Amino acid sequence: MQIERNVYLNKLIARKHNGFVKVITGIRRCGKSYLLNTLFYQHLLNSGVEDSHIIRFAFDSAQNLMLIGEDLMEIEEGKRKVDPEKFMTYINDKIVDDGMYYLLLDEVQNLGYFEAVLNGYLRKDNVDVYVTGSNSKFLSSDIITEFAGRGDEVHVLPLSFSEFFSVYDGSKEEAFDDYMVYGGLPSVALMQTEEQKVAYLNTQITNVYLRDIVKRYNLQSDEDIGELLDILASGISTLVNPRKLAGTFKSIKGSTISEVTVAKYIGHMAESFLISKAKRYDVKGKHYIDTPFKVYFEDIGLRNARLNFRQIEPSHIMENIIYNELRYRGYNVDVGVVEVREKNSEGREQRKQLEIDFIANQGSRRYYIQSAYEIPSKEKLDQETKSFDRANDSFKKIIVVERTMKPRRDDKGYVTMGVKEFLLNENSLEL
Repeated sequence: MQIERNVYLNKLIARKHNGFVKVITGIRRCGKSYLLNTLFYQHLLNSGVEDSHIIRFAFDSAQNLMLIGEDLMEIEEGKRKVDPEKFMTYINDKIVDDGMYYLLLDEVQNLGYFEAVLNGYLRKDNVDVYVTGSNSKFLSSDIITEFAGRGDEVHVLPLSFSEFFSVYDGSKEEAFDDYMVYGGLPSVALMQTEEQKVAYLNTQITNVYLRDIVKRYNLQSDEDIGELLDILASGISTLVNPRKLAGTFKSIKGSTISEVTVAKYIGHMAESFLISKAKRYDVKGKHYIDTPFKVYFEDIGLRNARLNFRQIEPSHIMENIIYNELRYRGYNVDVGVVEVREKNSEGREQRKQLEIDFIANQGSRRYYIQSAYEIPSKEKLDQETKSFDRANDSFKKIIVVERTMKPRRDDKGYVTMGVKEFLLNENSLEL
């Protein structure tokens, strides 16, 4: 079954012939190779590009490696990387005229000196280069720097809910329930049984994602960073403070892990796209607040698997899903802070920080969004919208609730809509 990923496909199409290496990043199993070697490849063919001018090569494919005369045993055992001279000879023999050639390379980190090789092809006027990679440093967000400023990143997230629902056999309510538990990794979305999904996610989070981070950063073990990942998984959508986390390690484990190490480990997870950090932004003061911040998981299924599916908290998970959806739509997303002064029960004035779950920015457009799983009373509504009231600006303000609900505007101009309506309509922010 083919899952259409038109948002990312259109990003690749828009970048054709731009003189950059198109670097497709994202966590393992999120669909990078499928995007490049199936969807984009089909687009090129449908656009009239001759198959002989599309050169595909996967550096983890025994069949491809045999084409260039590589020793499969040495590569498989990790004794060395693929010989760049053999690969370049193979490619150069295929470029036989002045027509445009499209170079689609998968798992390119397995190629020796791949940065120099790719930079060399950038100097050819008739070669357009696209690459994916995973493991080691190619999981990292800093890979673009390897191409001396000539890399153009397309970051791929796991399936959005609309992509997930497009291949789901059931109602949108059933789909959302499954999505909240098992997330949007494409392989999981196509699995038929819960047993398969649970086993796959458990294997991936422990034996693949975490071990990749340990390997990349040369950590002695995965014990401390694994326990930190557990804490972060338990606290999605809540404020994270590295200093307090270090104190937690000390009081519970008797560990001497420092605040600096905690912050470093969180950075490793973010650089590897396992989690994403959302910084707080002072709406009135117009500046960022470095700490505390919030952490969201790139895939909610991996988060749940890390906790053995014991903490399925709908309100926090829904907030994580909304955050990822905003990123999927191309917004820069911050957590909003509105500082106010209020009198306490003793009549003394005190400062208080109200929170806006998300401030979504894209160019000149800005939206304020609250994730409220349910609003059973006027008191709850007033609580959720108090930060909106005090923001004192004209940007659109939206409340997303769990129940099915078409967009509805109140007398303050605030829009309330159901989460499934928000996720399934790409123009929901404009309604």
